[in-house]
Amino acid sequence: MVTEHSDIEALTPYARSLGIALERWEDGTPVFSIGFSDIIEGRPAHMHGGATGGLLETAGYAVLRAELDRIGRVASLKPINITVQYLAAGRELTSYARGRITKLGRRSANITVEAWQDDPARPIATAVMNVMMVTENQ
Repeated sequence: MVTEHSDIEALTPYARSLGIALERWEDGTPVFSIGFSDIIEGRPAHMHGGATGGLLETAGYAVLRAELDRIGRVASLKPINITVQYLAAGRELTSYARGRITKLGRRSANITVEAWQDDPARPIATAVMNVMMVTENQ
């Protein structure tokens, strides 16, 4: 596991149970991976949609945590909503995901996330996340 920010390593128990791991950093953005296994198999030889959603959510929260860490801001993250678009069935390959912050406000953030397998230009799923950021002063 490659690390740049120590708090990004602290994956949720759900993410750890699926086998999601921090793969690498690309230009300050964490990229996560999940290897295909029986644990994440839905229909035969295909990734379960819940595992895909978990990978997207993990990458989305991680990119937000990394940016908040970079600017020295401490906040609890609370989901407002998450919308996942399933574009193609995940096959028996390793899947990857990375997020991008589209808006970082004082109280909320909007994040887009993409998951892919063999080609980042051909995502298998995308997500839009809206996250509330709660600080001690709010």
